[in-house]
Amino acid sequence: MSSTLKTVVRPWGDSQGILISGELLSILGIAVNEEVDLSIENNRLIISKPAQRKSLEEYAQPYGGKLGPYNEFYFGDGIGIERWLDESD
Repeated sequence: MSSTLKTVVRPWGDSQGILISGELLSILGIAVNEEVDLSIENNRLIISKPAQRKSLEEYAQPYGGKLGPYNEFYFGDGIGIERWLDESD
């Protein structure tokens, strides 16, 4: 989809802002108060949704939901400055 809309840069407190119509936000799938990324490419301002990051659980799904083959390890009682971490005292 390619279309051009005109708007005006207006004062907004100590900054400047532009108004974006609700219809345009709806087309882009951006909600009010949602964070967006701004970038400049070829002297154009690009507004886009941030890339969605996967959670640890989503990364683990191909492996049966297991985040690792690891169990807790016991390395023995602390012998130096790390003794304060021992719960056995």
